[in-house]
Amino acid sequence: MLEIAPGLDLPDEELVERFVRSSGPGGQNVNKVATAVELRFDIANSPSLTEPVRARLLAKRDRRLTDEGVLVLSAQRFRTQDRNREDARERLAAFIASGLKAPKKRIATKPSRAAKKRRLDEKRGRSTIKASRGARRTWDE
Repeated sequence: MLEIAPGLDLPDEELVERFVRSSGPGGQNVNKVATAVELRFDIANSPSLTEPVRARLLAKRDRRLTDEGVLVLSAQRFRTQDRNREDARERLAAFIASGLKAPKKRIATKPSRAAKKRRLDEKRGRSTIKASRGARRTWDE
């Protein structure tokens, strides 16, 4: 059982783990032991997730999400299979937790009259400075 937040747990049956050879640290061990973990979680068909959470997670533009709604996480930072497995599960929990809270609605605002005036005064000042940089030519010469 993977605990995401209070009231939200993912049963191990919903997680598919595959162990493959890692390209990370480990010396000669890398060639012999499958320490890297590929964790798959089917967001689209998971009974553990509520509909709003599922919609928010699937709406994310994440390259780890397949077209079928399966999240694929690859973990190979560590030398041991257990630590990589734990790392993948932590990252899955963080990803799902990011979809639990609905984003705040943005309230459209307008700049104040004073802010507009300051901006235009600054633009005028910049213009004056830049205009004065050029060589002054007189047509009398």
